[in-house]
Amino acid sequence: MPLPSVPLLEPESSMEPESSTPPSSLWDQIFEFTAKARDAYKRRPIPYWILLILGIVAMLVAFPASSILSRVYYDNGGQSKWIISWVSVAGWPLTALILFPTYFVQRISPTPLSLKLALSYIFLGFLSAADNLMYAYAYAYLPASTASLVASSSLVFSALFGYLLVKNQINASIINSIVVITAGLTIIALDSSSDRYPGISDSQYIMGYVWDILGSALHGLIFALSELVFVNLVGRRSFIVVLEQQVMVSLFAFAFTTVGVLLSRDFQGMTSEANNFKGGRAAYYLVIIWGAITFQLGVLGATAVVFLASTVLAGVLNAVRTPITSIAAVILLHDPMSGFKILSLLITVWGFGSFIYGSSMGEKSS
Repeated sequence: MPLPSVPLLEPESSMEPESSTPPSSLWDQIFEFTAKARDAYKRRPIPYWILLILGIVAMLVAFPASSILSRVYYDNGGQSKWIISWVSVAGWPLTALILFPTYFVQRISPTPLSLKLALSYIFLGFLSAADNLMYAYAYAYLPASTASLVASSSLVFSALFGYLLVKNQINASIINSIVVITAGLTIIALDSSSDRYPGISDSQYIMGYVWDILGSALHGLIFALSELVFVNLVGRRSFIVVLEQQVMVSLFAFAFTTVGVLLSRDFQGMTSEANNFKGGRAAYYLVIIWGAITFQLGVLGATAVVFLASTVLAGVLNAVRTPITSIAAVILLHDPMSGFKILSLLITVWGFGSFIYGSSMGEKSS
């Protein structure tokens, strides 16, 4: 969620004013950066760095693992879109287990739950359930590497909805990132014949692509609406408030998705799926359990990085995990990687970099 953060390298007022003359050599620049990093390290306690490293690892490992596991489910005989969308929110108690002890440690009370705030959480939970279902359809019909690249368009929609609803700033770098990422998506669409799995029809591939785009658009809308909830209903943003919203929204998304699974009778179908799963029943349930755990760990890691470091660092990690997911899918799942897909990947990373630069400039100006 787009939240305010504490900069990783904070300027010290007691330091001598910086010279207007830039360092004379590359070694001077390296020495200056090393000195700042050393000062930042000394100003923070060891537990801070441990938690930050755990958050970074969670983002770079758990999120790609969750995407790979979704594709493993379909590759080995899984059929249900509702089950995979349910797995995405089934791990919500992990966040609750972190939230509740925090009240006692910091000796604060939970945020009062007004009617408007409760209705907002219910609405966001419904949207999250719909979003997870759209992504489930995407991973059912697209290779994990392709689905990951297409899902990166959520950054574009986050910027657009943030501008329209929350009045966030958009500068030239962010506009450039929108154009560049859109170009990357166009390249993927034009190269659709090279990475389609056997048994996936033209209409299924197109629907997977469309659902991925729609899911990314809804994801961007959820980001903007979450920001509005913080601004208009909560009135403050802190680590505990973010955890509260994560728990409540995930709880309602879990409830909506569970109703969908029950109505579609997919819970009853899990026994048949497990029996026919290529790796056996144990492998089937391991994919389900670890899918729920990894997704929730990724969410917790992203929340920790935003508050312990900065939104810019979280953006960098989001940019890095896109190629990690694509490369992991090629290695582990033997996804096809054509020249056009490699070009799309490079263009997407360029777009991420432009967005991160524009966002950092916006933070500095504000």
